[in-house]
Amino acid sequence: MSGNTFGNSFRLTSFGESYGSFVGGVIEGCPPNMDIDFALINNAIKARQTSIFAYASQRKENDEVQFISGIMNGKTTGTPIAFLIKNQETSSTAYNKNKNVLKPSHGYFTYWKKYGIYDYKGSGRASARETIVRVIGGCFAMMYLQQYNITIKAYTTQIGQIQTNKKNLFYGETISSNPLHCPDNESYVKMLEVLESAKKNKDTIGAQVSCVIRNTPIGIGEPVFDKLHADLGKAMLSINAAKGFEIGSGFTSASMHGREHNDLFTKEFHTKTNHSGGIQAGISNGEVIYFSVAFKPISSIMKDQESIDIKGNPAVYIAGGKHDICVVPRVIPVVEAMAALVIADHILRFNAYKNN
Repeated sequence: MSGNTFGNSFRLTSFGESYGSFVGGVIEGCPPNMDIDFALINNAIKARQTSIFAYASQRKENDEVQFISGIMNGKTTGTPIAFLIKNQETSSTAYNKNKNVLKPSHGYFTYWKKYGIYDYKGSGRASARETIVRVIGGCFAMMYLQQYNITIKAYTTQIGQIQTNKKNLFYGETISSNPLHCPDNESYVKMLEVLESAKKNKDTIGAQVSCVIRNTPIGIGEPVFDKLHADLGKAMLSINAAKGFEIGSGFTSASMHGREHNDLFTKEFHTKTNHSGGIQAGISNGEVIYFSVAFKPISSIMKDQESIDIKGNPAVYIAGGKHDICVVPRVIPVVEAMAALVIADHILRFNAYKNN
């Protein structure tokens, strides 16, 4: 299986399966002599953990990280940083009943057809368990970005039919500390009602997460195939259950005229508006970068579903296992981590270009 490494100059390789002994990763390109912020890592891991929210999976993992290379005396050495996280829950007996039944809207069918084999035990590589590796890798990217005073903040802007007014949020400094990371408390209460309804109906629900990146320097990103917003889109759409990505005015721009969409310049080389989302022609322009990611309802619902087995015979996919009702809030640190990996990668590339 290829495609397990993300990035160019700042690279993260991920490995491991949901119910295997370990998941882990290797970070390459991280500069040397960088102080390790272990509190940052632990907080990000905790934000992604299961069993911390009533509507999240109740799988219990302590997620203790073992760093096995690339760190000495609390600093990066410049060599590959390898790390492991031991899986506590490795018993997969609950999945045996469905091992030959195709799971609707899931990776079972495509993995099986592509590779001729599929890890039915908690979905293997297709499991959200893999995202802990992204979160840890993203923390190292964030540590690097701190020297540029770059901040990245993701938050929930929609669950089901309940959504906040995104247009008024991108420039606000206050994001509520409620469990859903929703900046609008009224919407937060309604979102909880949607989650409770989905849980009672043994169902799942989709969501949208928005993200703001501040203080990005002008000039990162490439003008053709490696556009900054294209790489952000790739990063976000690589996250489990992601189905849509928009940056700046996004799909709204399709209904706008040029005279209202154009971001006019001020004397200070800033723009009066920011429909571009901080990126023009694939390159950062110094304004706030903002984007949103749409996530589908998780395919693991707590109701039996009609399907077929691997021989094409009618079958029933039997409900069970430990699953989230919605990707939020656990996907919030994953979005932030992937954004950090992209920005760090492009800053390293930009610095290399400037030094040539």
